[in-house]
Amino acid sequence: MRKVLVFVLLVLFVSTFSFGVKIGLSVSTLNNPFFVDLANGAEDKANELGVELLVVDARDDPAKQLNDIEDLILQRVDMILVNPTDSDAIVSAIEEANDAKIPVITVDRSANGGKVLLHIASDNVAGGMMAGSFIAEQLGGEGKVIELVGVPGTSSARERGQGFNEEISKYPGIEVVARQTANYNRAEGLTVMENLLQAYPDVDAVFAHNDEMALGALEAIKAAGKLQDIIVVGFDATPDALASVESGELSATIAQQPYTMGELAVEKAYEYLTTETIYFPVPLQLVTK
Repeated sequence: MRKVLVFVLLVLFVSTFSFGVKIGLSVSTLNNPFFVDLANGAEDKANELGVELLVVDARDDPAKQLNDIEDLILQRVDMILVNPTDSDAIVSAIEEANDAKIPVITVDRSANGGKVLLHIASDNVAGGMMAGSFIAEQLGGEGKVIELVGVPGTSSARERGQGFNEEISKYPGIEVVARQTANYNRAEGLTVMENLLQAYPDVDAVFAHNDEMALGALEAIKAAGKLQDIIVVGFDATPDALASVESGELSATIAQQPYTMGELAVEKAYEYLTTETIYFPVPLQLVTK
């Protein structure tokens, strides 16, 4: 009986703190499986905690994202989680949230201004370096490479490119013959790669800042009959990309955990709103002789 009473009291305690908590999540686009996974993680964690989560889709449009965030402010959300379409363009929206005394957490992509409580993301620079190292190893330190760049102005594109080029620069025999944006989009990846293959028919490898562009580029490469000649590396480890790696078409992808990012963003938002603190434990290590 005592255990039942304790359980009931615990449920009432959690419900008391959860009641009325409203969190807004502005996602850059739900037309990309990576961000769908991120939103799913956020929604599942919100359901677990018993808080209300309002998800809005910016559709890769900075102006729409600003309007969406203004709507969330008008709905008096307690916290805004934002995955920016553009790290510069998002600043005014974050500043409006700051003025409204609504704390902001950025997810996956950072903001270049405004007051942000917390940023949750993978190490994109390290991921870019991993891609560069893999390509250099596969090419034996010599070859021609194309870089497909993500949405200009996003921190993820800047950081992935930075890491990749830092690593590739260690190999004098490797030349990056072209860098061109395909806006994290599969269809654009296909079109851009078709054009680049005309200009650089002897290219040896492609690094795409995300899997959607990599998969689009792969279609162009297959159509040109060069599947066995060109290494293609993506970023995100989406289900389609993992299936392509398994089938032996996509050479590699850098794995992130978007679902966990979404979960963690809601969890830390809830933690801050109910305790006014955020706790990130640092892993312990046993040291022996």
